[in-house]
Amino acid sequence: MSTLIVDGIDLHYGAAQALRGVSLTAETGKVTCVLGRNGVGKTSLMRAVVGQQGISAGSISLGGDRIDGLAPYDRARRGIAFVPQGREIFPLLTVKENLETGFSPLKRADRYVQDEIYDLFPVLKSMLHRRGGDLSGGQQQQLAIGRALVMRPSVLVLDEPTEGIQPSIIKDIGRAIDYLRLKGTMAIVLVEQYFEFARDLCDTYAVMDRGQVVLAGDKAGMDEADVRRHLSV
Repeated sequence: MSTLIVDGIDLHYGAAQALRGVSLTAETGKVTCVLGRNGVGKTSLMRAVVGQQGISAGSISLGGDRIDGLAPYDRARRGIAFVPQGREIFPLLTVKENLETGFSPLKRADRYVQDEIYDLFPVLKSMLHRRGGDLSGGQQQQLAIGRALVMRPSVLVLDEPTEGIQPSIIKDIGRAIDYLRLKGTMAIVLVEQYFEFARDLCDTYAVMDRGQVVLAGDKAGMDEADVRRHLSV
């Protein structure tokens, strides 16, 4: 079991403090949702987890081992996969080539795309030889998630996967997340502004405001009105 534990982290961009004493736990087989308005520190928290931004206090551990000193590629080798906001697929590479960029942290014997990915997102199989840039936004989002799953992660970090996506594909992504949770092989951290999507999928949640976690708990104890108050502008 590779539990991800973020413990009291601070993060600065120069003199500006983006995160203040943020803690978060993501357990295998569960979806942990991070909610909040734009600009409250959600993406900064994800960047800290995957190693794109250093922290100035606190610790991040995976499976009991500190990882906050590791480079992003070493965290990927430890099993952390990131689906960034905006997808960041390679527009000039084919769908097949985009998926294969997920091979880099894997041992040679594991460098193949699992059939499960095509089962979750059949459109990827039908468009294997199309350029990534030719896909719709929703199809690109499915490709970005597929690329992360190629890495066989123990922690899957999704930064606003429903942003700008048509409702039918939001449903497909929700079903995929639910399937991966039930499979029980990874912890899933989902950053989301779309309350209903987060509520339906989460096991535990944390709401951020001004760089801090202001509400947290499990789904059963979630007060919808209280959460929504922190999401409204």
